[in-house]
Amino acid sequence: MINDVHKHRMAVFTCDASRYFAVKVVEAMNRMKPETDPEVVLGPLEISRFSDGEFQPYFAESVRGATCFIIQSTFPTSDNLMELLLAIDAAKRASANKVIAVIPYYGWARQDRKDKPRTSIGAKLVANMLKVAGADALMTCDLHADQIQGFFDIPVNHLYASYDFLGNLKQLQKEFKDTLTLAAPDMGGAKRVNAYAKFLHTPVVICHKTRAKANVIEKIVPIGEVEGRDIVIIDDIIDTAGTLTEAANELLKRGARSVRAFATHPILSGPAYERIDKSALCEVYVTDTIPLDPSKKALQSKFRVVSLAATFARMMMKVYNYEPISSEFPL
Repeated sequence: MINDVHKHRMAVFTCDASRYFAVKVVEAMNRMKPETDPEVVLGPLEISRFSDGEFQPYFAESVRGATCFIIQSTFPTSDNLMELLLAIDAAKRASANKVIAVIPYYGWARQDRKDKPRTSIGAKLVANMLKVAGADALMTCDLHADQIQGFFDIPVNHLYASYDFLGNLKQLQKEFKDTLTLAAPDMGGAKRVNAYAKFLHTPVVICHKTRAKANVIEKIVPIGEVEGRDIVIIDDIIDTAGTLTEAANELLKRGARSVRAFATHPILSGPAYERIDKSALCEVYVTDTIPLDPSKKALQSKFRVVSLAATFARMMMKVYNYEPISSEFPL
């Protein structure tokens, strides 16, 4: 007879950088689960650190036979990626039945092709590293390019922040009635913004950007009706916020009544907070796949954080129970 302790079970762990997010995911799981099911707890994954900067994750409880979900976004520094890889390796060596890497923000995703000679394709390299480490599947959100899913030889559960953003966008649509317009900050975001616009039945503006040189924007020309409109710029990431704030400022100059932004991943590097604070943007909606910088709290009055914890919790439970997730995507 098989002892209960050896039955198939779910185990949820997190590396250090995403602990804030994992705590919310576990809380959401416990709200969703049937009352008769045991409580989901965040397992003890410890990180031993050495004086030279090296570190070693280890599990302080048995994971033998378990389906392990390891939560970690791979935003800078690269230690976050290395922690995840080592944790996956540790779980496989500890005889976990299955290891699912839950990566709310998949770093290196902007390196998805050879855009110049003799360069790397970081998104593919990271995909290879995750598989070699022992990941059996990946769960992530709003990849910079959908085709990155093809870099993996393991299942990819690709979630979209649209599920959570749409509630906020519908509220704005009620407030502004016929003046709401969605915008892409550059030509690369046209497909994304069109998906939202089709669902909400709103007009679209595309910002055409030209550069004087790398990282220097020469000009932005909005294509579409701007005057008298309440515009929401849709994007997947905000890094230095240069393109976003230049687009917002230009839209306001051309007669927009208000400009907001929705972006999934708030990388917010360099002068991003200061640029947003001084820009024409009146609100910036982001998710919690990456935490906001606590040292920049004074510059965060325009930010509205939409949590994806419940969405990830729901998807993790569906994946664990072998249930389809296609019905979860509204766009």
